[in-house]
Amino acid sequence: MAIRYQLIERAPADVWSVLANPYRYADWVVGTAETAPREGDWPELGSSLSYTIPLGPRTARGYTVVRRYDPPEHLELEARSTLGSARIAFEIRPWGENTLVIVDEHPLSGLGDRLHNTLLDAMIQLRHRGMLARLARVVEETHPRTPPGRTAPSARTSASGETGHD
Repeated sequence: MAIRYQLIERAPADVWSVLANPYRYADWVVGTAETAPREGDWPELGSSLSYTIPLGPRTARGYTVVRRYDPPEHLELEARSTLGSARIAFEIRPWGENTLVIVDEHPLSGLGDRLHNTLLDAMIQLRHRGMLARLARVVEETHPRTPPGRTAPSARTSASGETGHD
């Protein structure tokens, strides 16, 4: 079992908005490309995404199914490919003004399950490090923080105190 955590310097709602966007999946999940909704309304229970996995000159296909959807705290996925399947659980915790994301992954079937050992867990840890760093980057770029004492970029205040939008 490989467990890793990442502090993301945004609110839990900002993290959820990225997790809930099926078109951003490949932006933060290491190893996937060309994602698209497959079934249902992502990330509702039972919904799924399909994706490609570039393997040098070849491409494999896979899909991910939502097995637990309990916002704002839990999202559990089952990733399936020709190599087998894995459970990937995300726990989203408020941490002051920020969010602590904890990911727990373990193989369920296939090659990963048959070869599961501490070396495989170490490799999954390295993948998680990259994945969580990418998730943090996507969340922080998608939801910029407004400096204290300033208004959001889309709103401006006139000299008379009226708020307008650009």
